[in-house]
Amino acid sequence: MTVEDSMEDSQPSWSVQEVGEMMRSFGIWDYAVFTFMLACCGFVGIYFGFIKKSSGVDEYLVGGRNMKTFPVSLSLIASFISGISLLGTPTEVYVHGTSYLFIGIAVIIVGFLMSTIYLPIFHELKLTSTYEYLEKRFDKKIRLLGSVLFSISIMTWLPIVIYVPALAFNQVTGVNVHVVTPFVCIVCIFYTCVGGLRAVVWTDFIQTFIMFGSMVLIVIKGTSDVGGFSLVIRRNLESGRLEFPTTDCNPLTRHTIWSLVVGGCIHWLQISGINQNMVQRYLALPTLQSARRALWCFTVGVLILLGICGYAGMLIYAWYHVCDPLTTKLAGAKDQLLPLLVMNILREFPGLPGLFVAGVFSAALSSLSTGLNSMAAVVLEDFIKPFKKTPFSPKVTDILLKLTVIILGVLCVALVFVVEKTGSHVLQLSTNLASITGGPSLGIFSMGILLPWVNAKGALIGGLAGLGFMGWFSLSAEAAIASGRIKFDEKPVSTEGCYYSFPQVENLMLLEPPDNILDNDDFLPEPLALYRLSYLWYTVTGALVTMTIGLIVSCITSENVEKLDPMLLAPFIRRLLKNKQSRHESGNLEMSLEVHRTAEENTA
Repeated sequence: MTVEDSMEDSQPSWSVQEVGEMMRSFGIWDYAVFTFMLACCGFVGIYFGFIKKSSGVDEYLVGGRNMKTFPVSLSLIASFISGISLLGTPTEVYVHGTSYLFIGIAVIIVGFLMSTIYLPIFHELKLTSTYEYLEKRFDKKIRLLGSVLFSISIMTWLPIVIYVPALAFNQVTGVNVHVVTPFVCIVCIFYTCVGGLRAVVWTDFIQTFIMFGSMVLIVIKGTSDVGGFSLVIRRNLESGRLEFPTTDCNPLTRHTIWSLVVGGCIHWLQISGINQNMVQRYLALPTLQSARRALWCFTVGVLILLGICGYAGMLIYAWYHVCDPLTTKLAGAKDQLLPLLVMNILREFPGLPGLFVAGVFSAALSSLSTGLNSMAAVVLEDFIKPFKKTPFSPKVTDILLKLTVIILGVLCVALVFVVEKTGSHVLQLSTNLASITGGPSLGIFSMGILLPWVNAKGALIGGLAGLGFMGWFSLSAEAAIASGRIKFDEKPVSTEGCYYSFPQVENLMLLEPPDNILDNDDFLPEPLALYRLSYLWYTVTGALVTMTIGLIVSCITSENVEKLDPMLLAPFIRRLLKNKQSRHESGNLEMSLEVHRTAEENTA
């Protein structure tokens, strides 16, 4: 029964529990489709691990640096668009409106910045780990700091990536999230462990098609069933969800055009521009031109998927505009809204709900496999090789890489228990946590690439200061949000048209409390105004703190810039330094000639 059918009944005939059970009609064909996806991924791992076996560290970590552009492009999309985006973006639009979608402008800007500044340096240096750059530019301490920052970010991000699709699976099947996550992660750990980067890229290739296919199917079928595209647009316009972001300059406003374009640009630059997850794939391509082609294919793919996910959020509201499933608790969590819609529109078609769940898990598996493979590269190249005088044998290296993947995979599954307790919307939670290490990391790399006068001492002290500040700030703000002391404005919802009964929870915010009754929040201190800063400014804040302190320390402990290898700087900075040096040499030559002429005149 659809929401439209509910209007025919004046009295609810079912309870929310009964409707929830009806929605969980995940049948044998759905399980078959889901299992088939996992089997395909496992087969890819077997193929590259045992049939077409990878040989050597370079082959295992960067695919021998001779991979094809198109599969790498799709792998970049699959790695970047995790289940957080597939489920979090529709939820964001349903709860807060379409303002977030203007972050697509930031994606395009990041493409230009990456293509002209960051990518040429990493590709020309033929790196395996991005953090090798930091040792070449600064010293081993900075390389170790960068690797530690990446490791922290991966271990806080991957549990969220795993948890989100488990929520979708729980919504459509009722299976506990802690039952399905180990099962699925074992498959991912297996193919990542035995197949290396080639297995990761080709499973991502398959998973990208599943991901796109499932989302396109949902929006087409859902739009048709609800009454057409025009009805979806009209209902979202009437509720205020279809909107442009405000031009407010207040950084405390959650979404403004400035926070989305500037803050979003810096945040996504950190993810796609310097992150080992992404850069490792660009390094697997043979030339800089092929890497740039992959970058722009990735940019276009992300924009398309962002648009599809945003429209899915509008579609969710069009379906539930008179019966909000969050208020009625038909959806147990905000990020279960899209799975709920899927069961509404696809449960009569055996196998299609399974295709959707496979698509969400595909996004998660691609991100998990990418993270594990990247961590294996960082552990070997940054934590072991620099401190070991004699190299490992190929066999020992192979065992070490695979053991790293297994241990980290198990640890990520265990940390899902922690993520479950946060209670935050995953899109914002993932951005908050990523900024703890992302801001300082971007600050260190940007100082190295753009500011030739910054030295190792400045980078080290700036990076540590940025990490300390962002750790305190992000965790304190997240604690205030989780405790309910910081709330964000949400778009209006209604339960007037529900066709089922549900426990009536009175909205206490609409009532004026008696003077003699104190709320528990009265005993809690008022959070700092700083904690209300828009989450999109977090990465900017971390990068600015890092770069400001790094510059101050570098100015105090200045070093000779002429010793610096120009290949470690952005191409346009190299040209500026070259022109400056040419002018300096020209000036010296003119001075020398003038001295020579003066000497001749005196002699005469």
